[in-house]
Amino acid sequence: MSPGRLTVGTVLSVSTLIDAHLAQASGLHKRFGDIHAVNDVSLHIDPGETYGLLGPNGAGKTTTISILAGLLEADGGTVEVAGAQIRPGSTRGREAIGLVPQDLAIYPDLTADENLKFFASLYGMPKNDAKTRIDEVLDVIGLSDRRKDRVSTYSGGMKRRLNIGIGLLHSPRLLILDEPTVGVDPQSRNAILESVETLSEEGMAVLYTTHYMEEAERLCDRIGIIDSGTVIAEGTAAELTSSIGEQERMRIEISGSVDEAAHRMESAEGISDVAVEDRAIVLLTDDGSRRLPDVIRRLSDTDIQIGSIDISRPDLEAVFLHLTGKALRE
Repeated sequence: MSPGRLTVGTVLSVSTLIDAHLAQASGLHKRFGDIHAVNDVSLHIDPGETYGLLGPNGAGKTTTISILAGLLEADGGTVEVAGAQIRPGSTRGREAIGLVPQDLAIYPDLTADENLKFFASLYGMPKNDAKTRIDEVLDVIGLSDRRKDRVSTYSGGMKRRLNIGIGLLHSPRLLILDEPTVGVDPQSRNAILESVETLSEEGMAVLYTTHYMEEAERLCDRIGIIDSGTVIAEGTAAELTSSIGEQERMRIEISGSVDEAAHRMESAEGISDVAVEDRAIVLLTDDGSRRLPDVIRRLSDTDIQIGSIDISRPDLEAVFLHLTGKALRE
């Protein structure tokens, strides 16, 4: 059976949504020793809005999400969801939050049916309601025909879909998705993205983190870019893109030392930012076609072998590189 769509209409009984922000974080701070992991982070998410939180590894995304979900105590600041202040140890407002963590929160030795029954019991759902909801969730995530199979026999995409089903089981009003498409097959990935779009259209607030910029551009109504614990930019994809003007993004695949290649480009005329991405260097330039001969000359003076070269107009990836000096997947 192909994966279904996680629709509010079949899985959720969304209550009337208020006009105020459904979720709001104000002035969040969190330190771990000398590391200021979250530094004065404020954001809000409205009903029916998908908010993307993007940042390089170590930027503070996971810590921020943990505070928003009530799993971690902030050193300062407040979080409110559906009118209730969220803190570890408090049950107020927690029923409004569905968390789908990056690490799979499922039991591989249990079946999908058993996993969902276990989490339904943790949510305190009455047995009859739980049975109905489990049937609905399994149907829309496309696992009805595998409900009696152990999760250890599932593909990566199937496990991710079950993870999302667990997060939706109790009909949350805020769904937090932390890189939900990591390691999934294309079919499951597209099903997940379609599901997020539908949930947002039907009134759910979604907080979405990803290492795939195309997902953020497709799904997110607004995007916050976080680096070194601070939200350094926020807006729609169009607003963020316009903030860097007409700079182009040049991606050059190479063999040899990418660090050496990046170092050679740091002093090149017309290059404003340089970053390393896998086996490539990524440059922001005022005129890619005009700067290309100098770029090739600088790299050809070494043992570096140039592979493909791609020049693209300003996009969200270019904004991220400009603001953080890093590629999103770093």
